[in-house]
Amino acid sequence: MSINLASASRAMTRRDLLSNAGCGFGSLALAGLMADQQLLANSATESDSPLSPRQPHFSARAKRVIFLFMYGGPSHVDLFDYKPALKKYEGKNVSEVVDKKGARSVGGLFPSPYKFARHGQSGHWVSDRYPHLAGMVDQTAMLRGVYGHSISHAPALFELNTGMIRTGFPSVGSWVTYGLGSDNRDLPGFVVLYDYRGGPIGGAPNWGSGFLPGAFQGTPVRSKGIPILNLKRPDSLAHSQQRELLDYASKLNRHHMTGYPSDNALEARIQSFELAYRMQSAAPEALDISQEKESTRSLYGIESGNPGEYFGSQCLMARRLVERGVRFVQLYSGGGHGDNNWDAHGSIVGNHGKHCAATDQPIAGLLQDLEQRGLLDETLVVWGGEFGRTPQKQGGNGRDHHPFGFTMWMAGGGIKGGTSYGETDEIGYHAAVDRTSVHDIHATILHLMGIDHKELTYHFSGRDFRLTDVAGKVIDRVIA
Repeated sequence: MSINLASASRAMTRRDLLSNAGCGFGSLALAGLMADQQLLANSATESDSPLSPRQPHFSARAKRVIFLFMYGGPSHVDLFDYKPALKKYEGKNVSEVVDKKGARSVGGLFPSPYKFARHGQSGHWVSDRYPHLAGMVDQTAMLRGVYGHSISHAPALFELNTGMIRTGFPSVGSWVTYGLGSDNRDLPGFVVLYDYRGGPIGGAPNWGSGFLPGAFQGTPVRSKGIPILNLKRPDSLAHSQQRELLDYASKLNRHHMTGYPSDNALEARIQSFELAYRMQSAAPEALDISQEKESTRSLYGIESGNPGEYFGSQCLMARRLVERGVRFVQLYSGGGHGDNNWDAHGSIVGNHGKHCAATDQPIAGLLQDLEQRGLLDETLVVWGGEFGRTPQKQGGNGRDHHPFGFTMWMAGGGIKGGTSYGETDEIGYHAAVDRTSVHDIHATILHLMGIDHKELTYHFSGRDFRLTDVAGKVIDRVIA
């Protein structure tokens, strides 16, 4: 058996063995089988990019997505799912009213300390914690019967982000960019703006590409300080020198790649060098909100002393990114642990009062700004967290994690504003009517982007995978 010295420095793979054993006839047979199944990567050229724009399966209602992720678990019964029965049953055990399964808390039922009112022509119920958003509520479709499968943060985060409660699967943003590519070759197709207080539990796998090529993973951007670390060219390196260095490295990498035509990781690494080079000028401009008018900044609450100043900056960055062709932008409200996010175990008033004040005006400003610029019709905005919170009390006046029934909403991008789908039971415990799974949410996002969720697949580990696994249905009743 001959040995390829170029691969001797690393462990031999099965493909290496087929390539070197028996004069490579095993490799020829494998290549033939893979070609028949269209599993071989095309030979890459300098102009090829995994993020090149691709046609959707059918006419798309939305071109881009902004996912507003309220990390920690926002309480549906304190924000959008008004439950007057909680007053009627105050202090009673949940099991006296509904079947309690899987809950950890044993406290009595706890009516919301906030006031609710109907708003807009839709008559959507909105708590007094979201007065600015209440003015834009007719743009939203409320999904009040959402449910998940984990009561713990990390698995629930993975489920809402990837469709699975375990790690290792591609995120929804990765699937979207895998299916459609990006409209701006100088910026990533998928950008994540995480909270300055820290990333969510589980970290990078929440926006990772899983088994998809690495080019489709989310690019994390810091919302305070230097947005993207290590992007700026060192002062000691001239532009021409950097270009010459990249060209020579690319030449060596592509020569090496001729022996590994199906190595997606290597191709993604080559492309990442080029994207980083182009981003050195494009990214700082896209994220520079100082270029915006003072009136626009005020619309988002970006003013000294305004509790929405920080998240408003994130929302304005998101608008600037989608305006420049970024396909999928995810914003995290809340970071780290405890009351730094929406995890209101100790006090719903103390926790949600703070986070609602920080997000209310920015979210309303984002919807209004997108609408004024003619971007809302082609930009799908999604709001939600990894689960809701219990209708019963925990600790002093807090609420525990609750995946059995909670609220999300969508706006823009083909959504029929002012509509509602799904209901929880009378105390907000179980998703009871038109139950909506996370797979349904994902199927609807893909559908609005012009993608058939059953047809967007990737062959891995012997079978075809998709974002919605073997489930998911499009929520037609909220689509215009």
